Amino acid sequence: MHSQPRGKLLALGLAATVAAGPCDIYASGNTPCVAAHSTTRALYDDFSGPLYQVTRSDGTTADISPQSAGGVADASAQDSFCDNTTCVISIIYDQSGNNNHLTDAPPGGAASGPGPNGYDNLATATDAPITLNGQKAYGVLVNPNTDYRCNTATGTATGDDPEGMYAVLDGTHYNTGCCFDYGNAETSSTDTGNGHMEAIYFGTGDGSGRGTGAGDGPWIMADLENGLFSGQDPINNQGDPSITWRFVTAIVKGQPGNWAIRGGDATNGDLSTYYNGGRPDGGYDPMSKEGAIILGIGGDNSDSAQGTFYEGVMTSGFPSDDTENAVQANIVAAGYATS
Repeated sequence: MHSQPRGKLLALGLAATVAAGPCDIYASGNTPCVAAHSTTRALYDDFSGPLYQVTRSDGTTADISPQSAGGVADASAQDSFCDNTTCVISIIYDQSGNNNHLTDAPPGGAASGPGPNGYDNLATATDAPITLNGQKAYGVLVNPNTDYRCNTATGTATGDDPEGMYAVLDGTHYNTGCCFDYGNAETSSTDTGNGHMEAIYFGTGDGSGRGTGAGDGPWIMADLENGLFSGQDPINNQGDPSITWRFVTAIVKGQPGNWAIRGGDATNGDLSTYYNGGRPDGGYDPMSKEGAIILGIGGDNSDSAQGTFYEGVMTSGFPSDDTENAVQANIVAAGYATS
């Protein structure tokens, strides 16, 4: 676990990213991470614990940590452990210290998975190789029926509490299926009603025609339960563009009476705001968030989506645009590239 306290506020700018991870930057903006997940790198400048666990076909496991505190994952340790066999990513550890670890998702109201006792599949550990500033790492490639969840999360937003979240994703891997999400969901793995979720969604919609942006997609949207939203109108927001970048920074954040979508190229440039305004009508104001954490599925375990996840966090409090802009500068500096 990272050390606390940090002693001083970090400047919210590019200079701060040299010696600060995304969660250090969020903390300096008074919106600390309550969950921090990544298989590619540490998200705190002093984090040296395990990032994720891999499990071989014979059932043995190994934890993969950064090469050094605050650094890139030790992909060579995974390669050595998984040599001449197959491995899956069995745990994505929470770096925040809250133990909000992601494991294979249990069966839910929409679907049971193909694994033992109806649990979903785990991602193959070698399916998403990339580099960060020339250093090899692996992402989490989610195919349909491959998903992660934590239904007993600590510190995440509930009810109408404010929160923020970002994820770095593969902008070329998506489908029209429900739902490639990362964020806040129901603790029961069932659909408990409008406004019980607040999660980043990436893809071309859920096939219902509700929730689209400009062009043909894919889009960064929000899964608020019983609807994918690109703005206040659940049908269409022409200000939410189709994404064309290989690596995407996707942001959703919400507070009482207000929420926003932001995004940008994770390898270059700044963030743009695609929506910032009022909540949709029909049970979304106030919100009824439950605080579970999902990756790759809908809140009721709808599991037909696909996508690739590299890193992401959830915060306590509604982050400022300036804080998120500094996080984006840190992500760009991390140097994501194809391998």
